[in-house]
Amino acid sequence: MNVPDTLKYAESHEWALIDGDTATVGITDHAQSELSDVVHVELPKVGATFTAGAVAATVDSVKAASDIYSPLSGTVTEVNPALSDPSLVNTDAFGQGWMFKLKLSDPSEAAKLKSAAEYIAQIS
Repeated sequence: MNVPDTLKYAESHEWALIDGDTATVGITDHAQSELSDVVHVELPKVGATFTAGAVAATVDSVKAASDIYSPLSGTVTEVNPALSDPSLVNTDAFGQGWMFKLKLSDPSEAAKLKSAAEYIAQIS
């Protein structure tokens, strides 16, 4: 299972790449493998504001529909247009399969997210 050390992880299987007051968000390799073939991604609207833990997006797979939670509080500044091909979530979860970017309202919340080692322990 791929769990990059450069990311922070939510217990609900989202990852965040934090760069200053911006976070890029997607779902983990573990989450996409549990979902199996992703067939549709419903992304949030640019300008939408979320608190940490709020439902921000939805992923439909051949198995089920799953809510995607915002791992941090903030305002959506960008969504990934490449997800018109939802299979990118399966094939490149940590790269081209990212979902949205947030301008963080409280960057200190990142300290509450898990490290790669802590996330590996959770899914093991």
